[in-house]
Amino acid sequence: MFVDLLVIGTAITLGPLHNSAFILMLSARGGVRKGLAFILAWFANLALVIAAVMLLTGGKPPAHGSAPSTAALSVKLAVGAGLVIYGAHRRRRPPGPHRPPKWLAKLDGLSGWTAAGLAFLLQPWAMVGAGAASALDADLSSVAATLALIGYCLLATASLLVMEVYTARSPAAAQDRLGHLRGWLDTHQEQLIVRLSLVVGLWLVGHSIYQLVS
Repeated sequence: MFVDLLVIGTAITLGPLHNSAFILMLSARGGVRKGLAFILAWFANLALVIAAVMLLTGGKPPAHGSAPSTAALSVKLAVGAGLVIYGAHRRRRPPGPHRPPKWLAKLDGLSGWTAAGLAFLLQPWAMVGAGAASALDADLSSVAATLALIGYCLLATASLLVMEVYTARSPAAAQDRLGHLRGWLDTHQEQLIVRLSLVVGLWLVGHSIYQLVS
């Protein structure tokens, strides 16, 4: 569980789509306030999914080889296979000019509630689902497992938190440096999506198969 959550949380926080949108949001009027609404909604989505899993299991991991355990591994295997197929498909797609979505131009007039809704829409739900399936093995009577779940949610939010704090403390410097970062993300968006999808997908497939047969 611990390594699964580390791999998935890192991939979520490095995703280029939500990071690019968040940088644009920070550069808009009231960007720090909108960014905070985005972060709170983003973190809440992750925490609520984990909480739902804990309510389902009662905080006790299912026995290895039981139906719930096998189902969780099957979910991770399916998500991993889907990510590998998706990454391979995008890798074979011919390169073309990057065209930002039209809605990005409307971030300046975004309300806090809309920013929160955008966090829900930009959440990489396939990876969040894989994280939830991994959390099924958490035993809440263990301090280490509890800290791992909290750490996973924080890790998956880390890039947003760093940019939010940086912008709040040094607005001028943040505008310049985050602008360069967004340019780099836009230029390398396809490579990042492909690599993150393949790395996480291959890990989930390999680890899930190993656990299913062991």
